[in-house]
Amino acid sequence: MAAITETLAAYCANLKFSDLPAEVQTRARFLALDLVGNMVRGRHDTESTPVLLNAARALGLAAGSAAVFGDSARYTPAGAALLNGAFAHSLDFDDTHAAGTLHPGAPVIPAAIAAAEMVGADGATVMAAIVAGYEVTCRLAVALPGGDHYDRGYHPTATCGAFGAAAAAARVFGLDAKGIENAFGIALSQAAGSLQFLANGAWTKRFQVGWSAMNGLAAAVLAKEGFRGASEAIEGKAGFLRAYAPNPVPERVIQKLGTEFELMETAVKPYPSCRYGHASVDAALALRAEHGIKAEEIERVTMGLPNKGMLLVGAPLARKQNPQNVVDGQFSGPFVVSAALTKGHMGWDSYEHLNDNDIRAMMPKVICEEDPEIQAEFPAYMSGKVTIRARGQDFVKKVVIPKGEPANFLTEAELRAKFHGLADAVLGHERAAQLADAVLNLDKSGDVNAMMRLGAPMMAARLAGE
Repeated sequence: MAAITETLAAYCANLKFSDLPAEVQTRARFLALDLVGNMVRGRHDTESTPVLLNAARALGLAAGSAAVFGDSARYTPAGAALLNGAFAHSLDFDDTHAAGTLHPGAPVIPAAIAAAEMVGADGATVMAAIVAGYEVTCRLAVALPGGDHYDRGYHPTATCGAFGAAAAAARVFGLDAKGIENAFGIALSQAAGSLQFLANGAWTKRFQVGWSAMNGLAAAVLAKEGFRGASEAIEGKAGFLRAYAPNPVPERVIQKLGTEFELMETAVKPYPSCRYGHASVDAALALRAEHGIKAEEIERVTMGLPNKGMLLVGAPLARKQNPQNVVDGQFSGPFVVSAALTKGHMGWDSYEHLNDNDIRAMMPKVICEEDPEIQAEFPAYMSGKVTIRARGQDFVKKVVIPKGEPANFLTEAELRAKFHGLADAVLGHERAAQLADAVLNLDKSGDVNAMMRLGAPMMAARLAGE
């Protein structure tokens, strides 16, 4: 077997942004913009934010010079990585990787930026680090593979993300291949994240992603200072892949490394909910528009999902038809489809209508089932099919490639519109536009400081979370 950890570390150490194909550079910029918008709004609009900020202060993480997007205060580097990572994932509006069944950006980008603030790294280095982090995170996930990892109850965004965050921070620090190997060996001791949050809508999903960003940063710092990490952290007998899944494919980690980019297989979300429900939202909105279907005409709605989609958004059905909080709603197929059918859209403000009478009346009509036709598309695509029974007939729509997937990616204009929909409420439109420009041109910048200043409100934050 090839030396997986050694090969991956060497790749990360030598990666240069200028050497990457133009389409990879462009996509990396777009993914960074998408995540920054999530961080800005996540700092304010979730119920877990005030508690997390209070805990960070109590732990002494709010006494530093590192920035958190959407915040005028400053934090320690570890605190900034933790908070930016948690806020990036708090809306469940961050990017996704279908084959890995995870969100790569949320742990990786905060770690890269925190490391850059520590050492004054230039923007091109930060962007190279982000690409390295995406490749590590996603390649580990597909080698597990992600489905087996899920079956054991792990949350791969947090587990694989710790290694991606370590790679990103280590690349910013300029560690050589051996140094990054050590960082991986240290990250191995910290890779954690559980799906048990699904039982009660717990906030741990957000927290553990931020914690993985902080863990990755810590692993890179320890390696930078000469701390020895475990060898063969990825492929070893007690390494990550064998310890966290029953039948891993270690060689998949470095297959076509440097010639094919998992970053290019990463999608962005047009809707702030679990990605497994997005194709169904696309289908529901399309049927509503094409046939003029009104909510009061609908007798029944069937969501056809892949098996893993059923696990997250379809079952148990009675619970999914009766979400009690935002996290429940984010993982409820019946809620997101009901919001789309009754209101004509599914956005972050849809969660303000969690107890809306029309939505509540629709949800019991929405049935989720595993669909063999949709399962056949997985894991290449998180497809979905919606069948609406209305006017005495069935209206059916199958969406193979939901909006935002790599083969159906958002345009720059659409990405900017999503960004402004998140950031304007915190920063104002003009400052948000300046921040968007700074993110999209980060690789041309001498450091991240100007971008981070634009990420702070002009005045003390006006929204919840203070």
